[in-house]
Amino acid sequence: MECVLAYVTVPDMETARRIGRAVVERRLAACVNILPGMESMYWWNAEVQSGSEVVLLVKTTRASFAALTECVAGLHPYEVPCIVGVPLVDGHEPFLRWIREETSPEKS
Repeated sequence: MECVLAYVTVPDMETARRIGRAVVERRLAACVNILPGMESMYWWNAEVQSGSEVVLLVKTTRASFAALTECVAGLHPYEVPCIVGVPLVDGHEPFLRWIREETSPEKS
């Protein structure tokens, strides 16, 4: 089973903690790292915007990614939230195994 790192941005720590807890409790992720203090610049409504955001780094699997995306989007305050997955093509095998085990359907 392929492991994936999901990259998600949210507006604040409260949202980050709420989404992070939800995906871990539902076993859609083995772990979520919350990184505060990011500044984003982006196009929105035909203007360049900027603002503070919080980054979530979510360790999951390809099999769980669709359900993870649905859960995050349902809890997210943004109209178009950033939720992207990056395949983990290599890594420390015991760690990758742990991700697979903690997100397996048998654990749910």
